[in-house]
Amino acid sequence: MKTLDAAMLWTPEGWRSDAGFDIDDHGRIRARVAAEPTGSSSWVVPGVANLHSHAFQRAMAGMAERQTNAADSFWTWRETMYRFAARFTPELLQAVATQLYAEMLEAGYTTVCEFHYLHHAPDGRAYDDPAAMSRALIAAAREAGIRLTLLPVLYMTGGFDGRALGERQRRFGHDLDAYLRLIDTLCEDAGPMLHVGCALHSLRAVPPDAMRAVLDALPPSMPVHIHIAEQVGEVQDCLALRNARPVEWLLANADVDARWTLVHATHLTPAETQGIARSGATVAICPTTEANLGDGLFPLRDYLDAGGRWGIGSDSHISVSPVEELRWLEYGQRLATRHRNIAVRADSPSVGETLLRDVARSARHSSGHAIGAFAPDEYADAVVLDTDAPALFGLAPEDAIDRWIFSGNRPLVRDVYVGGRRVAEGGQHRQRGEIALRYRAAMAELMRD
Repeated sequence: MKTLDAAMLWTPEGWRSDAGFDIDDHGRIRARVAAEPTGSSSWVVPGVANLHSHAFQRAMAGMAERQTNAADSFWTWRETMYRFAARFTPELLQAVATQLYAEMLEAGYTTVCEFHYLHHAPDGRAYDDPAAMSRALIAAAREAGIRLTLLPVLYMTGGFDGRALGERQRRFGHDLDAYLRLIDTLCEDAGPMLHVGCALHSLRAVPPDAMRAVLDALPPSMPVHIHIAEQVGEVQDCLALRNARPVEWLLANADVDARWTLVHATHLTPAETQGIARSGATVAICPTTEANLGDGLFPLRDYLDAGGRWGIGSDSHISVSPVEELRWLEYGQRLATRHRNIAVRADSPSVGETLLRDVARSARHSSGHAIGAFAPDEYADAVVLDTDAPALFGLAPEDAIDRWIFSGNRPLVRDVYVGGRRVAEGGQHRQRGEIALRYRAAMAELMRD
């Protein structure tokens, strides 16, 4: 049995002084306990779940910032992404993903939901091992030491009209039988550090009959993630061809409940906002990517008022920082409303603590991994704040989370634990140098003309 003690320990119920927990040999918390006063300055918060990731896109971060069209948008960015995606092999994907996952751990993410659609060779043919690209991600997560929820993506059509996949989309595609075989294969490796779920790329990429067939075939507790209502053009196409908005159509045609995660859900009517909240589903909001792509702003205040569940994702990884996602989620709302301190409740006046409570609340439902609250039987995934950083001098409990999220740009994470095992120390992943060398070589290969 191991223990982890803190001078101050934050849980969704608030701060506890000189507290800690006993950890069993599997990294689960036996009990939260009162610790002996240690004189330590360690302030501990829960590890954060990253609910939406496309690992390969980390390698192209910052490379789509030159104008290619006077009307540049998500749709022109996607052309750059397709060209870059075509260069990946399983070996290159593993090197890039390992680097990304190490960066996530350094920032305070201890779980990642990998929305994985880069399945086949660039010409669309399956590898000798159809799960080769998925196994590359599993190996990357294992080496980095991060919890992984692998979400193989079903991608079948190029639009709501049922058109065939384009040439650059062929490596993403599956028929139903092959897709279900892939899920079955990956589930054989599932365990405490790896959960497997289902990802429907989007309503435009999965026809209604196929969606129903897949959902009927899945275990009833398996997480289901889907991109939805990210773009105005997507909403318009869905209205034109299905006579309903994307979220409206999904809620009417699927049993959406707590195992569902709706990614982005940016463009909603008040009825759709209320409907998601009533369903118990989680919305994965990705503020830095949504800003980078010009997607729009999620209606956060209305969703909070409806009691909706949500979390954050770094998506395209132009930023790998839960602090930046949470900060810009709040700042976007302030810019839109011209008011301050939007993400609060009557019983939670601190913006930072409200955000962190909601992230903790969604982690288990969306990822399948029991983290976020430091409760008995949850995993001991913990982030130790760097109280030697000037931004945290004079630290007081009532201000600590707000200062972590809203005070300056120096990373304030000192150590990170996954299941009670320290994977980052002094702000650096314990294998940072070795991982970075392989990433450097992978980038040289990816950038070769």
